[in-house]
Amino acid sequence: MEVILLERIEKLGQMGDVVKVKPGFARNFLLPQKKALRANKDNLAFFETQRVQLEALNLKRREEAQAVAVKMDGLKVLMVRQAGESGQLYGSVSGRDVADAIKEAGYTVERRQVNLDSPIKTLGSYPVRVALHPEVAVTVVITVARSQEEAERAAAAAEAAEAEVEEVVEEAVEEVEEIEEEV
Repeated sequence: MEVILLERIEKLGQMGDVVKVKPGFARNFLLPQKKALRANKDNLAFFETQRVQLEALNLKRREEAQAVAVKMDGLKVLMVRQAGESGQLYGSVSGRDVADAIKEAGYTVERRQVNLDSPIKTLGSYPVRVALHPEVAVTVVITVARSQEEAERAAAAAEAAEAEVEEVVEEAVEEVEEIEEEV
């Protein structure tokens, strides 16, 4: 089935593209969500008359999303969950939980905007992609811990490890530069 995209769809196309998709994807997702129109002469003419307005609306939404993305950049969210001794959670952290945690941090995010490949089932820090707009995404770090104190200890250990890695890299770069000067 051929459709006209009304907005950018990741891995499919840009606004205004006529693309061929499977009928179920069009019927069950693109058409009900108003992300596309069936590709026929009437809809093509309608889209061309509305194109300027749709592009202006898309540009406005993208600018708003970029402004929010600048504020959200580097956001770290702590989620306290019960877990066993091995670090396995009793339950899991889903996209809905992540969206709720981001809302508590002061940002408006819907569950469908959180791109979580699989539920989080162990303690630790996880980068999670949040699509604020089809063209704007930001990465939020979700830390799952048993308590606030444990999360702070883990963050301090991670910072120390990161500083140590930077130090080792700097030493290696200096050694390479010394070797190049000798040659």
